[in-house]
Amino acid sequence: MERYANLGRDSNVASYKFGAGSITVQFNDGSVYLYTNQSSGSKNLAEMQRLAQVGQGLNSFINRFVRKCYAQKLR
Repeated sequence: MERYANLGRDSNVASYKFGAGSITVQFNDGSVYLYTNQSSGSKNLAEMQRLAQVGQGLNSFINRFVRKCYAQKLR
């Protein structure tokens, strides 16, 4: 997984990993969630991937728009 830049210094996101049509997000508490095109929608997934690369806003986006729209809780 790639470490999240956390430019805002207040994110709960620790790291992320892109897959084909998915993003896996690990939070600071150790929990890991898989979000997919099917579970959260392709537009939301594209925005999550963009925010992950930018290093800012991913945690807020997840909380506001896709909090319960994960495909699987991995840990």
